[in-house]
Amino acid sequence: MLSLMFHFGWTWIGLVISDDDQGIQFLSDLREEMQRHAICLAFVNMIPETMQTYKTRVKIYDQQIMTSSAKVVVIYGEMNSTLELSFRRWAYLGAQRIWITTSQWDVITHKKDFSLDFFHGTVTFAHHHNDIPVFRNFLQTINTSKYPIDISQSMLQWNHFNCSISKSNNKMDCFTFNNPLEWLAQHTFDMVLSEEGYNLYNAVYAVAHTYHELILQQIESPKMEEPKGVFTDCQQEVSLLKTRVFINPVGELVNMNHKENQCAKYDIFINWNFPQGLGLKVKIGSYFSCLPQSQQLHISEDWEWVTGETLVPSSVCSVTCIAGFRKIHQKQTANCCFDCVQCQENEIANDTDMEQCVRCPDDSYANLEQTKCLQRAVTFLAYEDPLGMALGCMALSFSAITILVLVTFVKYRDTPIVKANNRILSYILLISLAFCFLCSLLFIGHPNQATCILQQTTFAIFFTVAISTVLAKTITVVTAFKLTTPGRRIRKMMIKGATNLLIPICTLIQLVLCAIWLVTSPPFIDRDIQSEHGKVIIICNKGSVTAFHFVLGYLGSLALGSFTVAFLARNLPDRFNEAKFLTFSMLVFYSVWITFLPVYHSTKGKVMVVVEVFSILASSAGLLGCIFVQKCYVLLVRPDLNVLRK
Repeated sequence: MLSLMFHFGWTWIGLVISDDDQGIQFLSDLREEMQRHAICLAFVNMIPETMQTYKTRVKIYDQQIMTSSAKVVVIYGEMNSTLELSFRRWAYLGAQRIWITTSQWDVITHKKDFSLDFFHGTVTFAHHHNDIPVFRNFLQTINTSKYPIDISQSMLQWNHFNCSISKSNNKMDCFTFNNPLEWLAQHTFDMVLSEEGYNLYNAVYAVAHTYHELILQQIESPKMEEPKGVFTDCQQEVSLLKTRVFINPVGELVNMNHKENQCAKYDIFINWNFPQGLGLKVKIGSYFSCLPQSQQLHISEDWEWVTGETLVPSSVCSVTCIAGFRKIHQKQTANCCFDCVQCQENEIANDTDMEQCVRCPDDSYANLEQTKCLQRAVTFLAYEDPLGMALGCMALSFSAITILVLVTFVKYRDTPIVKANNRILSYILLISLAFCFLCSLLFIGHPNQATCILQQTTFAIFFTVAISTVLAKTITVVTAFKLTTPGRRIRKMMIKGATNLLIPICTLIQLVLCAIWLVTSPPFIDRDIQSEHGKVIIICNKGSVTAFHFVLGYLGSLALGSFTVAFLARNLPDRFNEAKFLTFSMLVFYSVWITFLPVYHSTKGKVMVVVEVFSILASSAGLLGCIFVQKCYVLLVRPDLNVLRK
């Protein structure tokens, strides 16, 4: 029975048994096998044997059968009992279920209405036996008037018939005559003898073989004593009958010793009930316990044509979880009852009714249905990307402009505006800005370990040189106005030397910070699988975020010092005083990097790299524009302004 349930996927089963030792033992055995096959009991109706007790609980049994979601019900017990009464009562109430039981429940319900519903009948297991072809001919040609009683109705009660059904229109050509035997005589059909009838058939031959042997014994032993009595004869016959082994007329070996029948073979039938007490019995498969487990149950592939049905009805507590979902068992319910929840992000379930979802590897991602893992596409901020190309062109353009400004300053190095603003510091600042623009190119293209390290160190060092140069220029502006008397020439030379040492000292401090960063937790290649669906973004991980912020903080402190000194010297009287431009340049620098921090930490993947590159270009361009645009305008457009006032 459980093999049949497992084959059709029936996991939510009702059970009706008699309330006796046989029923309790069946329940115990069934539960043990059900646990092995992951099948659950929706309800268990134990029908009492006494009619008085049964009447007090009949409504409870009816309600369980009629309201349960289980479409398959197993019945086990004796006929001619309250259990049979319940079965007939449920059929009368219209309980459309698949009843699975033993061959003795091959019963007919006398209902006048009829509808051929293949999946609402009685499935029975009966011992296998071959067909009896002469029996069909006997039924079709029998003359019932020769017998003392009319046996036609008795024959119909004993046997079921396979009616002829048209495969094209599914209409039955049955029961068109008033006398059922008249219909039987004019149609070709397959007789399916009941198991009880077949046992009687074998019993007759067993008795015949037994008497035949007794007669042979009497012939071979003429001196054998006369029987002492009927009891003695019966005892001898029973003894011979128990050991009788013979082949019946249909070619099957019959062994009257049931204990030796270890390998039982069963035929599986389904029965429908027809008006006038007729029934249709169809064989749908077989079960042979001696075969390997995978071959024990055999279900015919062509049995659906009888009614045209192709889909087997389901009897489950919960609908099957499709691929992409997993099961969550409901509390305080059977294991067969569960809810289906979708797998989490980047997890898949490639089969139905999976207990757990499987996480995709880092280099893969789940498809939209979450049924399989797909290979991620590797991406990074490449020069072929529109953003990468734009940023690369900007970096090269700004660096070229910076070189042109440097060439212009070298060309006009002896003019007052260049000399008044410390041309050496201007050269250093322009060279450092050119490298600041060029270092942004390290952020574009496929990252490797070398570029990941150079990205941060070159950025930090060249910006330190640029900001410390601006600081030196602001200090130069202030000292130029405070040290103008002849008596202070020695002090002026000392301060000038200290100013020239400011750049290497500040750069050295930044080098120490970068060295500590690289020793403790250097940048490394990382893969970002969260930012873009279906892609692995190759980026450079900062390694130590604290070290990165220390480097930025040091640059910020230098910029703050430059801004403060330049702001104090902005109103000093001089034709070429660049303190105001230095103040604006530091203000732009601060604005860019203060904006950078929150935006940088709120983005991921390629966007984060774009933000950092854009900040480098914007701050460098701010320094270049605020400090040198006005000077280039004077040098190239208004040379008349490039003179000292007398």
